[in-house]
Amino acid sequence: MSLVIDVKVIPSSGRQKILYDRSGRLKCYLKSPPEKGKANLELCRLLSKKLSIPLNYITIIFGASLRKKRIKINIDVSFEKFLDILGLERQMTI
Repeated sequence: MSLVIDVKVIPSSGRQKILYDRSGRLKCYLKSPPEKGKANLELCRLLSKKLSIPLNYITIIFGASLRKKRIKINIDVSFEKFLDILGLERQMTI
């Protein structure tokens, strides 16, 4: 089984950080520019490192040239556990 997530990427931000915002979106700030797949590779490497999984377990299935991406991660884990592994909390909106 695999996990499919939507991510908004902010390339060339000068930092590497993953956040879960109030609107329920995962945001990834990346140092690499959005050219020649550099930001995509950095995103996959960052997730691979944070999740302690091989790089080939992560695939961008939609949005390779867009800021909004859909990523498939070949691990059997719930979205809540995924956030927990990344050290993020799902924020409740009222």
